Amino acid sequence: TMPFLLCLKKNKSPVPLGRSIFQKHTPSIQQNYQALLESCLKNKCLFIDDNFPAHISSIGTGALLKKLPRNLQWKRPHALHKSPVFYAANRKQLDLCQGLVENCWFLAALEALTFHQDILAAVVPQNQSFERKYAGIFHFRFWHFGEWVDVVVDDLLPVNEAGELVFVSSVYKNVFWGALLEKAYAKLYGSYEDLQIGQVSEALVDFTGGVNTRIKLAEAPPDLWDILTRATYSRSLMGCQTHLGVYFLSVSLPCIQTTKVLKNGLVAGHAYTLTGIRKVTCQYGPENLVRLRNPWGKIEWKGDWSDSSYKWEMLSPKEKILLRKKKEDGEFWMSLRDFKIHFVDLMICKLTPDLMSQEDGKKWMYSLKSGRWVKGSTAGGSLGFCNGNFWMNPQYWLEVLPVEDSKRSLNLCKVVISLMQKHSSKHRNRAPHLFIGFLLYKVTHFSFFPEQYQESNRKLTPAFFTRHHPVNKHQVFLDEREVTHDFHLEPCVYVIVPSTLEPQQESEFILRVFSRKHLMINIFFNTPKEIVDRYEGKIWEDFFTKHFEQVELKFSFISQNPEINAVHLQKMLNNISWRNFQSFHLNFSLDACQGILALLDLNATGTLSIQEFRVLWKRLLFYLEVFQKRDKSRSGKLDLVELHAAVQETGISLSNEVCNLMAIRYGDPDLQISFESFVCFMLRVEIMGEAFRNLTQDGKGIYLREAEVKPIPDCQ
Repeated sequence: TMPFLLCLKKNKSPVPLGRSIFQKHTPSIQQNYQALLESCLKNKCLFIDDNFPAHISSIGTGALLKKLPRNLQWKRPHALHKSPVFYAANRKQLDLCQGLVENCWFLAALEALTFHQDILAAVVPQNQSFERKYAGIFHFRFWHFGEWVDVVVDDLLPVNEAGELVFVSSVYKNVFWGALLEKAYAKLYGSYEDLQIGQVSEALVDFTGGVNTRIKLAEAPPDLWDILTRATYSRSLMGCQTHLGVYFLSVSLPCIQTTKVLKNGLVAGHAYTLTGIRKVTCQYGPENLVRLRNPWGKIEWKGDWSDSSYKWEMLSPKEKILLRKKKEDGEFWMSLRDFKIHFVDLMICKLTPDLMSQEDGKKWMYSLKSGRWVKGSTAGGSLGFCNGNFWMNPQYWLEVLPVEDSKRSLNLCKVVISLMQKHSSKHRNRAPHLFIGFLLYKVTHFSFFPEQYQESNRKLTPAFFTRHHPVNKHQVFLDEREVTHDFHLEPCVYVIVPSTLEPQQESEFILRVFSRKHLMINIFFNTPKEIVDRYEGKIWEDFFTKHFEQVELKFSFISQNPEINAVHLQKMLNNISWRNFQSFHLNFSLDACQGILALLDLNATGTLSIQEFRVLWKRLLFYLEVFQKRDKSRSGKLDLVELHAAVQETGISLSNEVCNLMAIRYGDPDLQISFESFVCFMLRVEIMGEAFRNLTQDGKGIYLREAEVKPIPDCQ
């Protein structure tokens, strides 16, 4: 089936009745690092970032201010060390020290990055230094709610009277990449104080754009070791957190305030990085071990399999030498059993979502949709509130398609769905997270729009949710930034309904879906009900009975499913009795039909299935309705003004320049657009929009290697 699009960019004009409004808040202005660098070099000056100034306002307004030393100053690295270095590539470990900001979660995620130098280099561009082309300006890249953003900072860093960094610093006093990265992250989220509270999982996603899986270790699945094994060998990043603890010792570290260290050596309520796993053979049998690292680089576990544990004597000399390190570097081993007891959560950030399945090495599809809960419009709340408004929430159509090479039995498909909320405030911790979640409903086994889909402003109606039960019957609402669930679904059509726990709560969100093969659209963009009622009934049955026989369709005698090639498509379209269009004879050329088929033929078979044709049929009816509405002169053609209005009527907004170019491409010498050309034009615009969304990494452009360049098939 073909993917349909809501728009290429949002309309600024009033949205037609029945369409939800999903406008993003105005994003902060991104600074162009290269242009600013060249300007500073040309003018022989050092960069000063007015957007995140060297001022107390960049630190925050709350409790963090009370921790600051007297006479706080802002200095550049050249004033702090005679030979500053941006990044020490020969250092295998993080070697960063936490400062006054309580952001161990940030450092734990950063530690995980050091095991994937290519990912680290994407976040921390390596071609920066304090020597060559130095201008006091640096930049870093983060995945921020659906797009990669480049964050520019100056190198003015807060220090005390002794010239020591008050926030993140390096064990090696001449290395400054950690302090500058923390400053960029603080700028992204509003201030240093906004980094005070957080979760490893959030930082892992911000560094990679991956998808999280959270495992409650008290309820860990029986195959936890297998999950850890696949995660280790699939480039996943892992972090974990300890219990808050009750009995602890107060320990003061040079770069950290008084900390809560338990008698077993673990830090209470602290984030750690999971850096490796190993199955060892002891005298009593095999033992599963996990290797963890305290991002402080100090304070280690004192129990079984710690550096000084007697357990090491049970291993062979070779294995003991290979694994055991008697060094106070924050890294240690413990048994999987102890890990499940002493840690609360395990967070796994998957760069590909195949961790929980056996389908390693397969290609996955990825869809991202932005939305918003708006009071009185799309903030319906959860089903549990019984206010009858659940159906008002945004709805997303998901068609899960079968994959021929899937190893899973019963034809079930692995699907990962992630919902992430985004508050309007630029300050990360100014407002608490809302309780969010989503329900997934199975709609139909068929690849066409069900009848209910046409009702009530093109959304599924309240009656649907009363009669049907969700696939995820035990929905959990969490007050976290992101909620993720894994499913094994039959190939058919589903509807995803994201919501807040309580009604009338406002927030933006992004919805991500990963699977081997699927289609996903906003459910409110669809053929209006009146069009379907007018054309769909007996005409559809008569149409297939009459035209399938007339054009001698090729049948598969095994499946009895007709396949339509370009010649068949041309005959069918040109012989349809188009209501209210009988005064004009439609003439779809063979080239146009070949172009249409190439756009919609996702399986590259050279034909359309009956379901694919049915979806095309509905698009044609929708285009016809729009075309007739805007053809004021009833000439059977649209001029430029009418074309602009028709495109806008479909929910797509094109600039005047692009619309004019398309008119030149698809119009006659007088720039008049026939209905046939309008169909080809609209299909191409929608497909190009979907292709852009699937390929873009930053929302601004598409960057392809030569081998990836594949022309989008033309129409006409």
